[in-house]
Amino acid sequence: MYMVESKGGAIGCMLLALLFLGTWPAVLTLLERRGRLPQHTYLDYSITNLLAAVLIAFTFGQIGTDEPNFLSQISQDNFPSVLFAMAGGVVLSIGNLSTQYAWPFVGLSVVTVVAASITVVIGTTLNYFLDDKINKAEILFPGVGCFLIAVCLGSAVHSSNTADNKAKLEIFSNEAAQGNCLSTLKGTSEVDSKDPEKGNDSAYKAKAGTAVFLIELEKRRSIKVFGKGTLVGLAITFFSGICFSLFSPAFNLATNDQWHTLKKGVPHLSVYTAFFYFSVSCFVVAIILNITFLYQPLFNLPKSSLKAYLRDWNGRGWALLAGLLCGFGNGLQFMGGQAAGYAAADAVQALPLVTTFWGVVLFGEYRKSSRKTYILLGSMLLMFIAAVAVLIASSGHRK
Repeated sequence: MYMVESKGGAIGCMLLALLFLGTWPAVLTLLERRGRLPQHTYLDYSITNLLAAVLIAFTFGQIGTDEPNFLSQISQDNFPSVLFAMAGGVVLSIGNLSTQYAWPFVGLSVVTVVAASITVVIGTTLNYFLDDKINKAEILFPGVGCFLIAVCLGSAVHSSNTADNKAKLEIFSNEAAQGNCLSTLKGTSEVDSKDPEKGNDSAYKAKAGTAVFLIELEKRRSIKVFGKGTLVGLAITFFSGICFSLFSPAFNLATNDQWHTLKKGVPHLSVYTAFFYFSVSCFVVAIILNITFLYQPLFNLPKSSLKAYLRDWNGRGWALLAGLLCGFGNGLQFMGGQAAGYAAADAVQALPLVTTFWGVVLFGEYRKSSRKTYILLGSMLLMFIAAVAVLIASSGHRK
């Protein structure tokens, strides 16, 4: 079994996890914006998310002669720790599934900011005490404060951007009422010869950030948001944040047994064994919920079926890639957390820095927004940069 032992190795794992965990939401968002049903996407994602855990278990979990390795722990009497690991997988699966329905309403950037910040405020505090305070409190908790401020800024960004989009649509509606239909926009700032999402040349594609772009996006996407209250999206986001805040402490309990639930002489679960059970429960919950949503969909999505899902190859490769990115990202986070403390490993919750980059570059989020929105967005990202630096600086070393 391979173990990350150095502080530098732990930080390396955290940074790589940050890249992976910040990228997979952008991939799933891309598919939703192209019209693929989220149930189909999440079923594909769940398969490779589990595959990543299996690959990690049979490689890192079996490397070398140090015991206990992955296969030997499968037969051990460690059921209480297994339950903690599986409980973590359940709340993570529900949280990930929830965010998939929140992104269309609130936007990729704001959802990840608010959910990640709630995760840090609650989850990092729990992990600090579970880890016997190995992280430096005088550094750690100012970092938690930075994330809390980021929650407030994220909500403000969402409110400001929503007002901007409403104003754009009202202006366009007034112009349309006066006879200025879409065809009259040729050659103006509302349209361009390039599709900002697909990158293909096609005449009169709307420029990102314009009213026409918002209208065309609404027509393509699978979850329709026009006319629906954005408070629904924020409520889902806060719910997912609470779910996310519990999975890391549960995993911490599974690997370190702070509550002494294991029988005397039974080794603690290794990171790799715990991650395997964690991912199995995550997979089972995702399959049950998404098969249910195929036949009883949320938010007036069209009904589907297992047969229709199996035939839907449009974007399947991207969904499978997203599952691998998330799976390896979670595994790296836990490997780093076991070495440097799970509270410090919550620095990966700065993943909105990555998702915001993809949101702006791929999806045109915040294009042609007001100055107020740009100032709030910049302040939010700066607060996140400060927060991740502080949390990494609080890293300790597990004895």
